[in-house]
Amino acid sequence: MLLRHTTAKEIDRKALTINPAKTCQPVGAMYAALGLHGCLPHSHGSQGCCSYHRSALTRHFKEPVMASTSSFSEGSSVFGGSANLVSAIETIFSVYDPEVIAVHTTCLSETIGDDLTQIVSKANEDGKVPAGKKVIFCNTPSYVGTHVTGYANQVSSFVKFFSTATPKKRNVVNLVAGWMEPSDMREIKRIAKEMEARTIMFPDMSDVLDTPLTGHYDMYPKGGTTQADMIATGDSKFTIGIGPYTTEDACIKLENKCKVKFETIEIPIGLKATDKFIMSLSRHANVPVPDSLTAERGRLVDMIADNNKNFYDKRVALFGDPDTLIPLVEFLLTLDMKPVYIVTGTPGKHFDEAMTELLKEKVPEAKFKSGERADMFQMHQWIKQEGVDMLIGNSYGKYIARDENIPFVRLGFPVTDRPGNNFFPYVGYTGATNLLIKIMDAFLEHKDRTCPEEKVELVM
Repeated sequence: MLLRHTTAKEIDRKALTINPAKTCQPVGAMYAALGLHGCLPHSHGSQGCCSYHRSALTRHFKEPVMASTSSFSEGSSVFGGSANLVSAIETIFSVYDPEVIAVHTTCLSETIGDDLTQIVSKANEDGKVPAGKKVIFCNTPSYVGTHVTGYANQVSSFVKFFSTATPKKRNVVNLVAGWMEPSDMREIKRIAKEMEARTIMFPDMSDVLDTPLTGHYDMYPKGGTTQADMIATGDSKFTIGIGPYTTEDACIKLENKCKVKFETIEIPIGLKATDKFIMSLSRHANVPVPDSLTAERGRLVDMIADNNKNFYDKRVALFGDPDTLIPLVEFLLTLDMKPVYIVTGTPGKHFDEAMTELLKEKVPEAKFKSGERADMFQMHQWIKQEGVDMLIGNSYGKYIARDENIPFVRLGFPVTDRPGNNFFPYVGYTGATNLLIKIMDAFLEHKDRTCPEEKVELVM
């Protein structure tokens, strides 16, 4: 394998990314659009772009992902895709009958300079959008940002086109969901229900990309945030953005448009991040924390205490999205592990500041990097310099784990080589327990496989 030729010697790279720890904006926009009920994502570009973005999501979720495309030809690539999009809007509503079409751009349409505001306005003026239906849009050029950026831009468009304020505020808290699995969103809603907090979550992929097999195909599953709920977010008393990178823009837009105050917190992965989420929801929804959640927390703490010997001082390398990595690093530190190498392809100061604060006392020697050159090749070079006990990241990390013969925990997007990853939550106390068991199993399986014959234990 070519990875075996990776050396420990670092070369200063100013323009080259190798094995990027990210994918492109439209993938994130397409995923977010699926969290709106009755919505069909639309890729304004070539058929190949749409096919790639759909397949990336389908391979991860093992579910069919529906999306349409403007199907650019050579002519539209030169003269613009306005006619293609207007024609597509008319065809989509007449053939597929969605409630909403969520248009996002691609490299090609952005390079040409297609003006979505003008094109969608023309479609509305020409009567291509039926009464009661809606076309929304966002700009997602693939040559800047990442899938995280695209997700954030699409979620912001929900606020732009739906959220509406009236004179009467409602005792409801908006939960703006960052990039998580459908199971994570379901778990967060379960926690809110357990606390008897009135909430609106958007986007919401539960019951969209994890639907049961019934023998009947629904192009638009029952899940997803409804238009009515999206409109009502403008009258909520407060907004909690779960994952700053993916939700802060939407929260700011909602505050500016509808005067709904907000705070952003990390995705509740692990003990401390879950504590912060629950206390934030309790404070802003003005509800107490029930004993049932306190018991869940206690069981997690008990498992951490019982199994500390399996985690203590283990060195970990991890890569993925910043909204996942920040609380994950915090959780690993709670387990007395050492996250020594951390990379994310998504740029942003918040990641660097959070890593500095989290690691400065317990793991001052840690190396971390964000942005275009923060790639898996960089992380592999660091591992070559001084090894680690575990690697955590998406399926693309399996090659490094295989090359270095280290335990590998699959987490993040995409996970394409193991089914069921999107069915088990990793948020909340229950999710932290799932993640803890997954990490411990990987360590113990590797120990059983590699230790001398006389060291194979029946009771660990």
